[in-house]
Amino acid sequence: MNHILVAITGASGSIYGLRLVEELLRGERRVTLLVTRSGMDVLRYETGLKWSGTTSERQALMRDYFDGSPNLQHFSADDLFAPIASGSSAPDAMVVAPCSMGSAARMAAGISDNLVERAADVMLKERRDLILVPRETPFNQVHLENLLRLARAGAHILPAMPAFYQRPRTMEELIDFVVGKILDSLRIEHQLFERWGEG
Repeated sequence: MNHILVAITGASGSIYGLRLVEELLRGERRVTLLVTRSGMDVLRYETGLKWSGTTSERQALMRDYFDGSPNLQHFSADDLFAPIASGSSAPDAMVVAPCSMGSAARMAAGISDNLVERAADVMLKERRDLILVPRETPFNQVHLENLLRLARAGAHILPAMPAFYQRPRTMEELIDFVVGKILDSLRIEHQLFERWGEG
């Protein structure tokens, strides 16, 4: 797992995507970060981050946020000419954290209106790891049917559901549990939470 694509869409919970990127870069992985237009809006509202400007200006702001890491790459969410839009340049894995129900619906229908949706389609057709982290509650029947359709197509559905057996004391510990479960699904070692039976 050397190249991981992380996408942030317009659901609440952008902190999951940010924390995942931070941990992947700390492990010296190559990371491509995509943020949809509505994802940018939610990111700004929830974290105060304002990643605006041209694609290169946004990439500079993102790298600055992640301690200047040269392993971080960014493409505009509407850039369907980006290398990751093709199976010949597909990353090793893709994580959508958080994944909005609108994004999940379009992925389930095979719609590729933006680079996030196209990249997800590439991951499914190339049979590479696609991990979706829905952050919605409650789910309605349409949500569940779309997620089931994606799971049957090969996606991993990993809802943002923190556990409490490790007795978390901070919000960061709750976030790290979910991020740790994502890393488990990517088969990447970590120490983000205490596993059952270790305490």
